[in-house]
Amino acid sequence: MGQLELLWEYQQSDVEVDNLNRLIKRSPNRLRLLKLRESLKEQQGMLKGIEDEVLAMVDRTDALKDAVGMMEDQLRQLQARIQENPASSSVDVQGYMEEVARITASLDEYEQEIRSIRRNAAERDKRQRDIKVRAIRCKQEFDELRVEYDAEYQEKSEELEKLTAIAKSKREGIEPKYLERYEQIKQRCMPPMAKEIDGQCGGCNMAFPSSVLRDIKAGNPVECETCGRLIIG
Repeated sequence: MGQLELLWEYQQSDVEVDNLNRLIKRSPNRLRLLKLRESLKEQQGMLKGIEDEVLAMVDRTDALKDAVGMMEDQLRQLQARIQENPASSSVDVQGYMEEVARITASLDEYEQEIRSIRRNAAERDKRQRDIKVRAIRCKQEFDELRVEYDAEYQEKSEELEKLTAIAKSKREGIEPKYLERYEQIKQRCMPPMAKEIDGQCGGCNMAFPSSVLRDIKAGNPVECETCGRLIIG
């Protein structure tokens, strides 16, 4: 048996291996597992984002409480000052009123922001609970499907191992230059070889000129000028 015939026999097994590999990768269970895994990662990222936001809210709330405490101290100091030094003129009254207004305005602003943060924190707490519920359901589905897929994968892997061994055995006797060329063509075209059928390429149906047909009939290595496949007669 010539080199091209040996290579053709090897291609039959090589295609079976590739097809089974493709079938394993495209398994509905595997694709679903990948989707569930991405969903779990996304939910974990969302939970981490909420936790970071809540921590930032806590820090901001602490800072606001400190600011409120300072404003309240200023207000008490102002009240004490007013008692010690009562306003003796309309200018003094106006000054005290403006200072009180400034402090109370700051207090109102801080209190409003604290209330807003509490509302946002409550909303994030609800979101966090909802995400955790979805994550638990997603993880349960993932675990159940993983058991089913592992059994499926084990079966397919055993079959793939057998086919791979057969393909490997068929490489024996093929010269390295033929195998190298086969692999090079395989990178851009699958399958890498095609039959000559009625003067045409069995891969792309391109008609061969008579000179090329003579080379094919003689068993010389010929590549289709259109699709690049190695042609066997």
